[in-house]
Amino acid sequence: MTAPIIRQLAALRAKHNAWIRAGERVAVVPTMGALHAGHLSLVEAAKAACDRVIVTIFVNPKQFNNPEDLANYPRTEHDDAIKLAPYGVDVIYVPDPDQIYPDGFASTVSVAGVADQMEGACRPGHFDGVATVVAKLFLQTGAHQAFFGEKDYQQLLVVRRMARDLDIPIQVVGCPTVREASGLAMSSRNMRLSAAGTAQAGALHPILTKLALAMADGGDFAPLGTAAEAAILAAGFDEVEYLSLCCAEDLSALDRADRPARLFVAAWLEGVRLIDNVAV
Repeated sequence: MTAPIIRQLAALRAKHNAWIRAGERVAVVPTMGALHAGHLSLVEAAKAACDRVIVTIFVNPKQFNNPEDLANYPRTEHDDAIKLAPYGVDVIYVPDPDQIYPDGFASTVSVAGVADQMEGACRPGHFDGVATVVAKLFLQTGAHQAFFGEKDYQQLLVVRRMARDLDIPIQVVGCPTVREASGLAMSSRNMRLSAAGTAQAGALHPILTKLALAMADGGDFAPLGTAAEAAILAAGFDEVEYLSLCCAEDLSALDRADRPARLFVAAWLEGVRLIDNVAV
C-alpha cells in the first residue's frame, strides 16, 4: 500500500502534531524524486531510527544554475510512490511550489566555508538553494532526524552547518554511498547515460579508490592527482571538472592526507555530470 501523498503544509503539520502528542520520533528523508536504491537505503535507516518517516519529493529550482539541467531532471512521482510502498513510510510530502516559495518569498540561507569550494565554486548559488530549501523542509516537517547520503558529502556538511548555525533542533545523519556493481555511485542522473556510457562511468570509482590508497600511503597529491585525471579521461570521460583532496571535517584543501581526508571528483560523460567521493 502506497503512503499518502500530502501537498499542503497544513495537512502535514496536522499529522506531525498528532505524532508528537503520542510521543513519537519523526524522521525526514529529503529527496528530489527519481528514487533509486541509494534513496531507499536512507529510508531504511530512517525507519530503523524513528517511529515515523516522512519522505519529501521536491525538485528545487533554486539549486539549479543551469535551466536545461532543471528541465531535464526526471520527475517520476508515481513510480517513486510505488518504490516506497514496501518500506511503510508514513507520508510522502510533495509540496506544491507555493508551499515552499510563496509569492514574495525573499529569503536565502547562505553557508560560508564548507560551501565555497568544489560544487560551490563550479555551481554558483547551488548551495544557497540547497540550504534554503532544506531549512524550510526541516522546519516544515519538524523532524528529529534527517538522513542524507554521503555521495553528496559536501552537501551533507553544508546541511549540518546550516542546521547547527540556525539552531534547528534536528540531527543530520550521513549514510554510506550505495553503488552499482561496477562501483558507480547511484544517482538519478545515471539514467541519462547510454548503456555504453554507464559501462564507461564504472571506471570512475576504481580510479578514485586507487588514488585514495596511494594518498593513504603518504603520497603527494599533485602528481598522483594529475595521473588520476589522465586515467579518468583515458577511460572515456569528456572532462574532469575537479579532483580534490580535502580535510574530511572542513573541506580545506590538502597536499597530503595528514589528517582524516576525502577525495572528491566531478567529471562529465555524455553530457552528464557525475560526482563521487571516497574516504582516505
